[in-house]
Amino acid sequence: MRQPARGPKRLQKHLSLHGYICNIGETIAQKDGVDMRAAVLQDIRDIRVLDIPEPRPLAEDELIVRVKAVGVCGSDLHSYLEGGTTGPTRVRPFVLGHEFSGVLTPDSARKAGFSADALVAVDPSIPCGRCEWCHRGHTNLCPNVKFLGYAPHNGAMAEFVCVPRSAVHLVPDSIDPAGAAILETLGVAIHAMDLAHPRLLESVAVLGCGPVGLLLVQLARLAGSGKIIAIDPVEQRTELACDLGADVACRSYAEVGDATEGRGVDLVIEATDSSHGFEHAARCARIGGRVVLVGIPENNQYILSGAESRRKGLSIKFSRRMPEVYPRAIALAQGGQVKLAPLATHRFSLDQTPAAFEQQVARRDGIIKAIICP
Repeated sequence: MRQPARGPKRLQKHLSLHGYICNIGETIAQKDGVDMRAAVLQDIRDIRVLDIPEPRPLAEDELIVRVKAVGVCGSDLHSYLEGGTTGPTRVRPFVLGHEFSGVLTPDSARKAGFSADALVAVDPSIPCGRCEWCHRGHTNLCPNVKFLGYAPHNGAMAEFVCVPRSAVHLVPDSIDPAGAAILETLGVAIHAMDLAHPRLLESVAVLGCGPVGLLLVQLARLAGSGKIIAIDPVEQRTELACDLGADVACRSYAEVGDATEGRGVDLVIEATDSSHGFEHAARCARIGGRVVLVGIPENNQYILSGAESRRKGLSIKFSRRMPEVYPRAIALAQGGQVKLAPLATHRFSLDQTPAAFEQQVARRDGIIKAIICP
């Protein structure tokens, strides 16, 4: 457990962040400098690339990052389709994007002691550092968190973003900007695996083979799991999952019974965006099995019949974002134990952001993850 004193020391500085961490209306209201381009979610399914003021550091620990790559995350799609991750919500315009990498501007690089061309990845989560949960080391559960790219806080689908020094992580040369952006996704998968406590040679089902699911497959193999079953209705995704370490590909949760001779698997990690994900995960698990729920369900609703989970006596955990895991994510990617490049299937310019979102929603052309390059 992280020592209580560390939370405030690291995190309280974040509270002085520049007004860029606010909604877009407030940002425009304080306009008095140079403009930059940014992808702004104006309304449901309405992204516009607009000119907004460049951010500027006001506190000593703030740095300006020139954004090189931003991933489109499943939670971004919830904001795009529903206004947020808590069900249909009215949109207050804001800049999307929380999976990102970039280089520091010259002034910020000198302030941080980095070389001018050093690639950095940025943790988008800014916990309060004062609450009980931060003090316990559960910064991902902070009820006062500010999260870049989630309403009302502006994110990194822009040319520049202002971030606290403590959120910046140097990335080795072996990881490119797209891979560095996906480190945030890998962090989510690492935290889910920490909660799952995988055991040697036990059977694992990964339900949903989007970016998080494909990373979970790799981590399960790395953890010494036995049979790994990848489940997704999109055949191209389960084929990639098998290339990355899965043993069996299933189009539906209903096929898991045949793949396990009716027993079910020891561990199910659910990483879908479906309201039925919880129910399907429960049906995949064996009696006395374990389920970790990572995905965010559409419309903020799970559809679950009680008897399946209750009669099996399942152990269920919910996974939310991640605590401090970037060092491990970087080490896994640098060492080649986890492959990030296969996930970054499509690249788009900032002006193409609306098209990127539509393509990822429709899952056209074999897309796994869209990368926006401002």
